[in-house]
Amino acid sequence: MSESPFAGVYGYKAVSPDPEPAAVPAPRTGDRRAARRRKSAEAVAVPVAVPVAVPVAVPAAVPAAPTGRRRGAPAGGTDLAAPAGPGPGAGPGPGTGRRRSPDPGPGAPSAGAPTGRRRRSAPAGTVTVQGSWRRIVPQALVVAFLAGGTTAFVAADKSVRLTVDGEPRTLHTFADDIGELLAAEGLGVGPHDLVAPARTEALDDGDEIVVRYGRPLHLTLDGQSRQVWTTADTVEGALRQFGVRVEGAYLSALRTAPVPRAGLTLSVRTERSVTFMADGRETTIRTNAATVQEALGQAGITLQGQDTTSVPPDSFPRDGQTVTVLRITGTREVREERIPYEIERTEDDGLFAGTEVVERAGRPGARRVTYVLRTVNGVRQTPRKVAEETVREPVTQLVKVGTRPLPASVAGADGLDWAALAQCESGGRPSATDASGTYGGLYQFDVRTWQSLGGSGRPQDAPGQEQTYRAKKLYVQRGATPWPHCGRRLYR
Repeated sequence: MSESPFAGVYGYKAVSPDPEPAAVPAPRTGDRRAARRRKSAEAVAVPVAVPVAVPVAVPAAVPAAPTGRRRGAPAGGTDLAAPAGPGPGAGPGPGTGRRRSPDPGPGAPSAGAPTGRRRRSAPAGTVTVQGSWRRIVPQALVVAFLAGGTTAFVAADKSVRLTVDGEPRTLHTFADDIGELLAAEGLGVGPHDLVAPARTEALDDGDEIVVRYGRPLHLTLDGQSRQVWTTADTVEGALRQFGVRVEGAYLSALRTAPVPRAGLTLSVRTERSVTFMADGRETTIRTNAATVQEALGQAGITLQGQDTTSVPPDSFPRDGQTVTVLRITGTREVREERIPYEIERTEDDGLFAGTEVVERAGRPGARRVTYVLRTVNGVRQTPRKVAEETVREPVTQLVKVGTRPLPASVAGADGLDWAALAQCESGGRPSATDASGTYGGLYQFDVRTWQSLGGSGRPQDAPGQEQTYRAKKLYVQRGATPWPHCGRRLYR
């Protein structure tokens, strides 16, 4: 097993990972946190008594109790420096607790000369009280400092369980909160990542911290694409996180496929209920098909010839949708149709107002049109035009329209060709009558018009001169319009 990537920055190595990944820890209750704080406070309070007790006990045990002996006396209490008896010239001096050396006798060496005797030092195991304190106090302070620092070091150390993307580790740390722990471990988290408890929460001994990194997922769900983020590490976990039912669904990747940190493109088609109405029967299926055409095949329905559906066959089938199958039969029919001609009018000041003369007669054109005749589910539809071809172009009719003012008297119409008009209207016969008996005379008056011009009886019964006179009066009133076909003959 390689070294854990979650080793702390304080020199501690992470303990081997636990076999099962930890779930997101539940929020810590106030009672649990208060108990941990009391435990920590008790642990910190222990070293306070240690530095006080150590320096008091140590100096009392090291030095020996005072014996009342003179300084420099032997252990047995006898002063080895004293002579066997009083020397000559020695007199009693005042008691000082120390014996004065006897005066040297005659022939004794001088004070500076060696005497062959020296003062005996104290035994090796004897320590004076003042020297003992000078050495003991610094040692006691060092001991107290080390004891207090060790206790505080142990109290500040925390053992926590850190799980990153399902990999648990047990770490020792001195961090005060979860954010500091993550920073010490080099774990950067972003807005799409999950940290539980929150990064601002205080860190206590025995805490469990879970970090799950966010992963981008380009998800196409039932034909609609969007960019989402997930902290799940498998496709199935991500879909359950979004509330997508995977039972019976089509997935472009395996359910157990991992979702990498870099992201994944996933297409999902959930199972839907679609109803088809075809050939008088209703069929409902559950499908994860991508198109209506594919769902028709799953329902065992076949489209033939011009058959189609009420929705586009390549559209996405929605849940609860009803689709009608249209059985279509049809034929083609070619028809020849008339193209009407146009009339072009031009003004002519040589003609009296109200007079129109056709300069060129119009002629209609012809075209060939193809229609499709269809029956849908047995019902005949309106023919639909699908093609058109022009066989003959129409000829425009040219008409001259008079703009000359009408004459104020009958004499003003004398210059017109009335004989040509009579020849066109009646063949020049004053008694001529049309087949219906409505019009008669040279100019084919009807009885009502004839009488409005001052005539009596029927026009065909009057002489030709009177008929011409009444025709001139009519022309002065209305121009050539009473004779739409032959009026142009008036103009030479």
